[in-house]
Amino acid sequence: MPGTLLVTGASRGIGASIARRAAADGYDVALTYAADRDAAQRVAADVEAAGRRALVIHADVAREADVVAAFAAVDGEFGRLDAVAINAGITGSFTRVEDIDASMLERVLAVNVVGAFTCAREAVRRMSTARGGNGGAIVVVSSVAARIGSPNEYVHYAASKAAVDTMVLGLAKEVAREGIRVNAVAPGLIDTEIHARGGRPERVAQITPMVPMGRIGTPDEVTEAVMWLLSAAASYVTGAVLDVSGGR
Repeated sequence: MPGTLLVTGASRGIGASIARRAAADGYDVALTYAADRDAAQRVAADVEAAGRRALVIHADVAREADVVAAFAAVDGEFGRLDAVAINAGITGSFTRVEDIDASMLERVLAVNVVGAFTCAREAVRRMSTARGGNGGAIVVVSSVAARIGSPNEYVHYAASKAAVDTMVLGLAKEVAREGIRVNAVAPGLIDTEIHARGGRPERVAQITPMVPMGRIGTPDEVTEAVMWLLSAAASYVTGAVLDVSGGR
């Protein structure tokens, strides 16, 4: 049964799609955003239009205090947490490793890896039956970059997502007997703003011919996989990384 879902990085793209679909499926939705409050409020308005409650939270997931405060806000508003979609992430700049800037690398790892860990930690503290919780489900948005490596573009981003995949595998085993399932989806080339924000708006057109299905994916197609993993239909699935990549 749907309850309360927290989605990080939900003001646009995949996160916004998850929030809207979750509301349609009956979840109350807490959504975090890092910069664009207006966009987050628009997503929240869509959640409420679907007849569900929405909570908008400003949080930089790279900051532990922000993550702790976000989960505390969910506690205060909804009194329960049933599912978490850890979606917030950045690519950083497009660069070869030989030209990488350490401060950019640190930021990518802080958002994508440290942020994922602290969000997962706070979720487990609330959901684990060993801690008095009722169980739940966590889905992390990873990337096929983790196994492709993304040479000449963003090896740093690929490495951050590989770390996330390993976290999912290990955490799933840690909490499997505590009522929590932990999985990931690994999108391929998806029609979002992430490429433009990384400085390469032309990348979509360049990479699309390399996708076996011959087209770019949509945020809603990733959301379908996320919502399945969160649902009872995936009750025996944990520690999985599900590709949503058109075969790439």
